Amino acid sequence: MKKAKKPPKFKNEDEERAFWANHDIVDYADFKSAQKVRFPNLKPSLRTISIRLPEHLIQDLRALANERDIPYQALLKQFLAERVNQEWRRHAA
Repeated sequence: MKKAKKPPKFKNEDEERAFWANHDIVDYADFKSAQKVRFPNLKPSLRTISIRLPEHLIQDLRALANERDIPYQALLKQFLAERVNQEWRRHAA
């Protein structure tokens, strides 16, 4: 990996915008010192999707959600988030 270049000093946002329109951030970013950050107070944007699930899986999910007194879609999002985080941790190891 080659050493990151230093971006120039910009006089204003228009100059900076023009520069980045013609240059790749990969040449200027130091990914070795990058850190993962979270913004816990930001409200995530939601996107509606359609997914086909077997009826028995939906019934099981509803039953589990009912035991926890939460909507089944909230429980599904929780399960998905936990599994995605687990996969990322395994991928990073």
